[in-house]
Amino acid sequence: MTGNDVLKNLSEYNIWANQTMLNVFDSLPELPSNSARLFSHALNAQAIWIARITGTESPVKVWQEHTLEELHKLHQYASYKIAELVANSDEAEFNRLIDYTNSQGNKYSTRVLDILTHAFNHATYHRAQVATDLRKCGHTPPNTDYVTYVRELMGQVY
Repeated sequence: MTGNDVLKNLSEYNIWANQTMLNVFDSLPELPSNSARLFSHALNAQAIWIARITGTESPVKVWQEHTLEELHKLHQYASYKIAELVANSDEAEFNRLIDYTNSQGNKYSTRVLDILTHAFNHATYHRAQVATDLRKCGHTPPNTDYVTYVRELMGQVY
């Protein structure tokens, strides 16, 4: 398995995990505001990293909050676009340095490979925060563990 295969797996897992979270959001009578804020941030970050990689302007701000409908649209854009970037990247692209300024105004230069790895890890971190918040609000959060995703792929859901 190559590094590209690992990132491809993570990009597909990211799509599944984000959609799984949205499915739970859809089932709630009301989305807890902190859950919406945290999940908005996770998807915003993906859109921001996509913009940096592609040299375009981000359609969102770091902590911009979204409605449930907007979260679905942002997921359709960001989760799938980042997977497309992975699928279309070769070794040279993965090693390309991206110069950018973060939300605090600091300038950095980071490889595309490291940005993509960070984006998937960052989303996982914030989905866990959302799960904690959902539980605190009396809801049952989804299991978005990577191994759960793999088990579903292998037809091992019981």
